[in-house]
Amino acid sequence: MYLTGRLPLLVALGALPVVLLSLAGISAWAACAGWIVLCAALGVADAALATNPERVRVSRSAPPKARLDESVVTTVTVTNLATRALRGRLRDAWQPTAGAPAERYRLTIPAGESRTITVALRPRRRGELTSQFVVVRSDGPLRLAGRQRRLDSVAAIRVLPPFTSRRHLPSRLARLRELDGNTSVQVRGQGTEFDSLREYVRGDDVRSIDWRATARSSTTMLRTWRPERDRHVVILIDTGRTSAARVGDGVRLDAAMEAALLLAALATRAGDHVHLVMFDRVARARVTRVDGAALLPALVDAMAPVEAQLIDTDWDAAFAAVRALTSRPSLVVVLTAQDATEAARGFLGSLPGLAQRSHVLVGAASDEEIALSARATAEDIYRQAAHERTGLDAARVVSAIARAGAEAISASPEGLPPRIADRYLDLKAQGRL
Repeated sequence: MYLTGRLPLLVALGALPVVLLSLAGISAWAACAGWIVLCAALGVADAALATNPERVRVSRSAPPKARLDESVVTTVTVTNLATRALRGRLRDAWQPTAGAPAERYRLTIPAGESRTITVALRPRRRGELTSQFVVVRSDGPLRLAGRQRRLDSVAAIRVLPPFTSRRHLPSRLARLRELDGNTSVQVRGQGTEFDSLREYVRGDDVRSIDWRATARSSTTMLRTWRPERDRHVVILIDTGRTSAARVGDGVRLDAAMEAALLLAALATRAGDHVHLVMFDRVARARVTRVDGAALLPALVDAMAPVEAQLIDTDWDAAFAAVRALTSRPSLVVVLTAQDATEAARGFLGSLPGLAQRSHVLVGAASDEEIALSARATAEDIYRQAAHERTGLDAARVVSAIARAGAEAISASPEGLPPRIADRYLDLKAQGRL
């Protein structure tokens, strides 16, 4: 049972009759008590006459997946199985990060009929969102009180990474087409293979002229080259405690996911095989032996429920998981932190063994530089000093990574995905992949 705002208002309206009765010689306390008892009896009777919410059936519909910060529509269908009309309200019990509206939805359902309510969500957090129940309130005829019941009905949505770095994909695909020989710009390196012959045009590299083909025809013929395909790219995302650090408007783990998705989209268009493992002390997600159009859906689906773990990463086990994905020499992209020498000792100790057999890129998302204004406060100065100290520690880690035989890339969360994609294209152009 619950009370509406009408019942306190009804009690307040009894003040005037109580005053008049007291002037007529009747005790004010007796009149007041009698009025309150009468109002309470009306409230109990009104709740008893309300349609029983247990005679209501609820069914739900929700899309299985949605992207972060994108609107998604769910529906709740309420069927009144009672013999009287149901008048009341409904609340859908999504957690706050689902972005559900705070309003309660009004219900007016005749006996034996159904009504469908649309609930618009805007998820603000990646992962699994669930609503286990809805709450239905049934008002009495006077709307002084009513009955309330929790009705179990489960709905679940998996919120996927937003992949905002996809805006960098068209420009990188244009450069990839140049490397593939689809335009007049040709690149030749140790890791390229013969593609086809075409006529020479002004501006082409004369070193690529095929003199035998030219002698057999009346025009100058040029050899075109394309980077070798079927290479392996292994992406290792650190899900240990350093991935929980905030950089920019998010955490380092989210920036690593964006970089992994852009690189995977580019590599699969280039004809390479992409493997993913997310690891701290155990594998939190793994995607392998998936190619073509199915790769990106598999990646975002595997990444969605993974959260940073407040434990140190076991780098020996992590690199063992990388080696288990492919036995061939490959490009290994490790997305982790580079800003603390003490925390990086285990990583730096295990890195040389991996770098001996693979080309290793170590990417990290870092905060942008802080510019001090002329009116900087003491807090701003301390923040700048802490940023400079972090930069010095990061420089020592980068130097140690280079000595271990790997490459280090550090950029802002928005700048890291295109930086890693550009480095991948450079390696393809140089024939080192």
